Amino acid sequence: MAEEKKNTEKKDTPGKDKPAAAKSAAGSTRKPAAKKAGSTAKKPAAAKKPAAKKSAPAAKKPAASEAKPSAKAKPAEKTAATKTAAESKAETKPKAEAKPKTTAKTKPAPKEAPERPIVNARARYVRIAPRKARLIADQVRGLPLEDARALLRFSTRGAARDIAKLIDSAAANAETNHDLVADDLLIKDIHVDEGPTLRRYRPRALGRATRINKRTSHIAVALTPED
Repeated sequence: MAEEKKNTEKKDTPGKDKPAAAKSAAGSTRKPAAKKAGSTAKKPAAAKKPAAKKSAPAAKKPAASEAKPSAKAKPAEKTAATKTAAESKAETKPKAEAKPKTTAKTKPAPKEAPERPIVNARARYVRIAPRKARLIADQVRGLPLEDARALLRFSTRGAARDIAKLIDSAAANAETNHDLVADDLLIKDIHVDEGPTLRRYRPRALGRATRINKRTSHIAVALTPED
């Protein structure tokens, strides 16, 4: 019973308990306020340092960025100058190349003359030495057909008759195969090549034998119309 009375008395004395509770509440409220104040006071100081560090590079960057374009402006001007020079050269080159075109139009290329037909004839294994036949061939080469025939008709050489027959054969080929006139032909080329040699033997004194070489020739003639 005594303990219950004490508890009731404590409950009935609110004035004594209130100051303690108020103190405790005040103490509890003040301490966090002080902590908050300290934290708020420190935060600006901490915030100012990075702001100062950031502000310095921020102020420098625009200066660097402004200086760079100014340094690059000169090459841009140079490139523009080089471009204009290159364009001026490119404009002048076509003008220089345009002259041959105008000359080509004003002066047409000459028409190519039609190729003249060439008539060939060949005599092989002619029984005459090539050295003797070349003497007549050199006289006839480059002459018109009529003059060559006249020369061969009155020649005293043995090869003249064989070469005259060959020229007549070539003229007949031109008339029949190419529809050309024999009197308008020219001996463009005539040459004599060496053919096989026939070897014969003749008996001589003391039972000896002497070899005799009987040479042959290949004669070729080319005729073409005169200009």
